[in-house]
Order: sequence, then structure tokens, then C-alpha cells
Amino acid sequence: MRFLLHVYRLFGRWPFRFLLFFVLLWFYARRRLAREASRDYLQRLHDFSNGATPMPTRRNIFRHFIAFSEIILDRLLVAGTPSLTDSCRIDGVELIDTLVEQNRGAIIVTAHFGNTDLCRKLGERHSRIRISVLAHTGHSHRFERLLREIDPNYDFDLIHVDNIGVETAIAMKQRIETGGFIVITGDRVPVSNTTAVVRVPFLGFDADFPISPYVLAGILQCPLLVVFGSRQHNDFVITVRQVADSISLPRRTRKAAVVPYVNTFVRLLEAECLKVPFQWSNFFPFWATPGETEETL
Repeated sequence: MRFLLHVYRLFGRWPFRFLLFFVLLWFYARRRLAREASRDYLQRLHDFSNGATPMPTRRNIFRHFIAFSEIILDRLLVAGTPSLTDSCRIDGVELIDTLVEQNRGAIIVTAHFGNTDLCRKLGERHSRIRISVLAHTGHSHRFERLLREIDPNYDFDLIHVDNIGVETAIAMKQRIETGGFIVITGDRVPVSNTTAVVRVPFLGFDADFPISPYVLAGILQCPLLVVFGSRQHNDFVITVRQVADSISLPRRTRKAAVVPYVNTFVRLLEAECLKVPFQWSNFFPFWATPGETEETL
């Protein structure tokens, strides 16, 4: 990534894309599981949209890979050149403004969709906003280091956790109470705790989604927002929607009580996928049950 970013800075986007083509061609040839996952997603989306989105051809699967690499480049560029997103459009910004005026924090649920670093634009509107991001994988450590090399003022507070429980929620409580925003992805299930999920329809087929973002919002008794950042027609767009002002989750029926909130998140994710189909970065068997996933891998 460092080398390709250097190429981009010296020669521009098209030489970068030329070299990237061969990198992705190797990745496409070697990663059968990723190809199959992309084909599965594009097929389900194509059927769900009644043929309005791209068919799962080899060319479109490769376009999905290219879109993922372009998202990574955009994340690096946003970190290194904040002015790149000066014209970023925020749909629903009044929701953020209202919370800031009330000095209230919130849980932000997002997805591996588009450019999550666009959330920084929300903080730029209000200097006192503190944005914390809960990250789950070792890859996030390395990518965070690269972002901070590019931009020493990179202002995301990454919190690395293997699982989200009551202890993590308590640690987050002070940030919420001081008007901070906590960002967590809602489209990746915890590997170590397969019971912390609910299965709801996504693109017409049942899939597992984590309950942790909604449980966290319930414990902290704070607003729950859904935010997506994407590139649409060469413009950066942030979509902000409020799911609930507060969440109440009875302990005995917690999983059942979470389902309506998960469904709201999923419907919003579906709408984004329909607008920009290649920007959901899914390259594993998302609709498989845990047992089926292990057999595939």
C-alpha cells in the first residue's frame, strides 16, 4: 500500500490503476473464496434489485475487487489530504448538529461499506466531538499505523477489542456522557461468540448480524445512529440516519428485542448497496451458517 500510494502521489491515479490492475489480477486468480463470495453477493443483489444492479459476471467480480482497492486508496488520501473531501455532502447532518447542541453522545453503526474514514467529516464540523472506533482485527493495527504515518493528526481513537461485553460498555460510558461518538460495524459477526448474533433477511436471504452495537446502545442508554460514507458519481457522500433516541432491551428477551433495530440497519445497508453495488467490501461467505463457513474455508 505504501508503494502504490507513492506511485499515486508521483504520477496520479491512472498510473496507480495500471499497476493496481496486475496486483488485483494476482489476487483474483489466487483467492477462490473471495471470488465466490463476490459472485454470491452480486447474484443476490441482482435478484433483489430485479435486474437493476450488475450481473455476477467475471468482469463485474473483478470490478468489485477494483472498487475495494479504490476504497483503500481513498481512505489513505482522506487521511493525507483532508481538503479532498471539502465538498463532501452530508445527508442527515442535522441529526449530528442536534446531538452536539444537546451535548449528547451516540453509538454509530456502520458497515464495511464505502469509506468509513469519512466519519471524520462529522468531527470537523464540531471541534469538541470525539470519535472512537471499535476495531476487531489485527489488520486494523497495521492500517492505523499507516494512516498515522500519512497524517500525524489522524484523529480517530481506535479501540481494539476481541469482543464487546459489559466491561467494554462501562469503559465507553464516560465518552458517551461527554458527548463522544462511538463507531462500530454492524455487518461482521464475532468469531468467538456465535450466540451474539441474530439471523435476519438481507437481500432476500437470512444472514447473521451481531447484536453488540444495539446491546451497547441499550446499556449506555444513548441515541443510535446509522452512518455510511461512500463515493457516488465522483462525489463523497455521508448518509446519517437515526434508528432510535434510546433503546430498551429486557434481559430475558434481549435477542428478540434487538431484531427490529438490526432490521432497520439492514434495510439501510440494502439501500446503499442498491445505489453503489460495488462498495460493500464483502469477500467471505456472508450468508453461510458458521458450520458451512468452516467447511468452505
